[in-house]
Amino acid sequence: MRQHRLHAAAAGASLACVAAYGPIPSSAATPFAHTSGPSPADAARFVPGPCPKTPEPIEALRTARCGHLEVPENRGRPGSRTIKLAVAVIKAAAAKPSADPVVFMAGGPGGDAIDDIPILVDSGLNKNRDLIVMAQRGNLYDQPNLACPEIDRFNAKAVGLGYDSAAAQRLMLDAVKKCRDRLKGDGVDLSAYNTTENAADFADLRTALGISRWNVYGYSYGSDLALTYLRLHPKGIRAVAIDSVTPPQSAILPWGWSSAREGIGNILKACAAEPRCKSRYPDLATTLTEQVRRLEAKPLTLKAEPPKGGDPVKVVLDGGAVLNLLVANAVKAKDVPAAIDALGHGRPDRFAQARAADSVQAVGVTAHGLTESVACGEWAPGSSESDVLKAGRRAFPGWPDTVLAQVPQLPFQYDVCRLWDVPDRAAVQRVATTSAVPTLLVSGTFDAKTGASWAKGAARTLSRSTSVVVPGITHWVVPQSACAQRVLASFLARPTAPDTGCVAGLTPQPFTITPK
Repeated sequence: MRQHRLHAAAAGASLACVAAYGPIPSSAATPFAHTSGPSPADAARFVPGPCPKTPEPIEALRTARCGHLEVPENRGRPGSRTIKLAVAVIKAAAAKPSADPVVFMAGGPGGDAIDDIPILVDSGLNKNRDLIVMAQRGNLYDQPNLACPEIDRFNAKAVGLGYDSAAAQRLMLDAVKKCRDRLKGDGVDLSAYNTTENAADFADLRTALGISRWNVYGYSYGSDLALTYLRLHPKGIRAVAIDSVTPPQSAILPWGWSSAREGIGNILKACAAEPRCKSRYPDLATTLTEQVRRLEAKPLTLKAEPPKGGDPVKVVLDGGAVLNLLVANAVKAKDVPAAIDALGHGRPDRFAQARAADSVQAVGVTAHGLTESVACGEWAPGSSESDVLKAGRRAFPGWPDTVLAQVPQLPFQYDVCRLWDVPDRAAVQRVATTSAVPTLLVSGTFDAKTGASWAKGAARTLSRSTSVVVPGITHWVVPQSACAQRVLASFLARPTAPDTGCVAGLTPQPFTITPK
């Protein structure tokens, strides 16, 4: 997802068994037991240092132990330069925490993991265990940082262009080329920013910190990474929890359409199942199709104020913009029926304001260089523009081809990949993870980025897996659901027998009902 954090992407047949699932004895190694000297395997080492200086203060970093993991940029090239990855260890809240910590794998790819720390703490990830957060290679506080301010500035301008217009395509490709040329000129080996290297970084981190066993929690792209890590580096993994699941074997670009259809379709079905919503907003699917077709044929240009305030900006609403705002959850799920109905009655305010939000960009925060290297090396190969269009037509029959030709959240991706020019990694990445390590899979029914049904494919080869689907929740379930937080805590305490009882009887939040 270029404008919104993506699911924002493996896995092989290694069978890993864990002998015991309780806490490690107190005599076992703990974080920072060995913080100096290279790892004998690949010369990776952890170097303590100050915590990242974030734009907004993060309370947990005040007492965290921080530093950098130093690893080779490309393990397949002898003599490859060393890169530095930011690490923070957040102390457990409990007086007597469990010895096995939790390591977090962020979404994106390219999302800033350090920025996620407050969300993780609020979700209870460090309640009974230390929480370890490492910025994936190329992230904001790493050296090098693969940010692309050129793309961020394009995203801010894009709100005033048709989503799939020729002007948007031209400006985006220009931004991508400028970023790529700059990174290459700085000596960045773009081929080394991939999920295999990411997974090896986390394996090196565990060893460098002297940790015998730990637990893994990853969401969205972080679930793809977690499953890759479990396949390639099973040693020392006690349990794995993945949220908003992206199975490596299924992560190809046309996949975005089935997720969009599932998430949006489940919102419309939930409205139809709620008497007040059904009565107030009948036949929403037809209304949505009509509005996408109408706006794609004749885009609407208007002024809208960003949700957090500021001067009104020019926004263009076409069919592609409406679809992508829904996929990105830019219009909150409970407001979607009201927003679609209002759009059908000539009141585009909710969608226009959501579109205006992207006019305010955090320039230089997202590691677009990692995003594009993963998307182009792992998700794009083996499919084509025609495959995307066919998948779109299956998902949304009757919608305009100009909308369906673009992967949700990743417009013009094949053109981008021709510019980005990284090796095809599909053969080594699109492999199902087979493992007996206890695994929890958490999905939300309203997730239009990583559809809930995709967890089923991942679970088939995870013999000790527990799957939970939380009604009415969108992308990244745990921070949004107190029940999911309880399930995750129970899983970390008892990986082979988590308590999932709170899920039974859950229903989506009531939809917004506006006066006629």
